[in-house]
Amino acid sequence: IFCGFYAFIAVLDQKFYYAAWAIVIAIIFDALDGRIARLTNTTSEFGMHYDSLADIISFGIAPAFLIYVWKLKPFGRIGWMAAFLFLLCAALRLARFNAMPEDKRSQHFIGLPTPGAAAVIATIVIISEDGIFDSLHPFILVAFFYMLAFLMVSNLEYPAFKKLGFKKRVPFARFLFVVLVLYVFATIPIFTLFAISFSYALLGPLNYLYKTTKNYWVTQKEDKALERKEKP
Repeated sequence: IFCGFYAFIAVLDQKFYYAAWAIVIAIIFDALDGRIARLTNTTSEFGMHYDSLADIISFGIAPAFLIYVWKLKPFGRIGWMAAFLFLLCAALRLARFNAMPEDKRSQHFIGLPTPGAAAVIATIVIISEDGIFDSLHPFILVAFFYMLAFLMVSNLEYPAFKKLGFKKRVPFARFLFVVLVLYVFATIPIFTLFAISFSYALLGPLNYLYKTTKNYWVTQKEDKALERKEKP
């Protein structure tokens, strides 16, 4: 909540870079609080709802306010409606998550999680300090923010990463991949943060396309096998 509130103060002072980093720090806290609660066996209904209230501030209102003042304000009604749509979809996403049964929450997320959407916006602002998106047409950013909003309320599945076992042995290839990610992060941290957040946002659509294509070819194969059996 403090990080989300500080993001407001930074945006009002036109310090968008610091506001974006405040959101990133809030994401780190959000990743830790649930895991710490599970490790210490202190999960509760109160904690779940309080966490959602913190999420709507840090990952709903703060990113919406940031993108509006940063890029969307010159668009007038279209701009503030895009920012409001992001906030609205974030609230709907959190309400749907709270209404889900506990067993479904741990398997995967339905819709892009609000911290994931906020991470994309924050890292775009951070990486823009180097002038990477200066040549990009503003309407592309507006369309991108609309896409993030709809991804949050979609039925696409996203990995939850809640059952990562740190006490178990892991394959050498996975260990090598983690070391490589840490190396790249240490070398180019800002670009790595953007790449990770953007890639996670794309996981839902890519996973949907993969499953749809796979099911199509499996169905085609089964149909051909059935036709062969029916032939005299």
